[in-house]
Amino acid sequence: MKPFFLLLLLFLVVPTRSASAQSKADLVGIWKLVSATETTKKGEARAVYGWKNPQGLITYTADGRMMAITTNGGREPLSVPDNVGAPAEERAEAFATMTAYAGRYTLDGNEVIHHIEVCSIPNAVNTDQVRLITNLKGNSLTLRTATILGAYAQIAYREFVWERISK
Repeated sequence: MKPFFLLLLLFLVVPTRSASAQSKADLVGIWKLVSATETTKKGEARAVYGWKNPQGLITYTADGRMMAITTNGGREPLSVPDNVGAPAEERAEAFATMTAYAGRYTLDGNEVIHHIEVCSIPNAVNTDQVRLITNLKGNSLTLRTATILGAYAQIAYREFVWERISK
């Protein structure tokens, strides 16, 4: 697909920002992952990353810092307590079933932008990850992003539902 066409598709499938802006105070806290789903442009729903039991935490601080970690629940422990000395296959599986990053964040209306400073995936360092806040009421937070998946550039929403566990 041509880059312009991909941008056009992204524009068509990413929800627009609503008129009501979010408050940083509403976002501050520690949030536990409730669900993570992915919906393709064709309407197919599936588990994000293929994980059947995702787990995670995301933290937003009042001074504009954030950190997030998600894993596939029920991961097998390494056969030794040394993550460097463990067999390569076990380390690869452990890496493939988790992601973590941290940095600053800014809020722009209903968009929260994660400015990645450290990440389990080196390619994401020094990038901005935009998340659309589709729900932020009380102790419930829903973040959505558009993602280009695979070699065929299939567009999908990834939606993460979080529950506040601490303010």
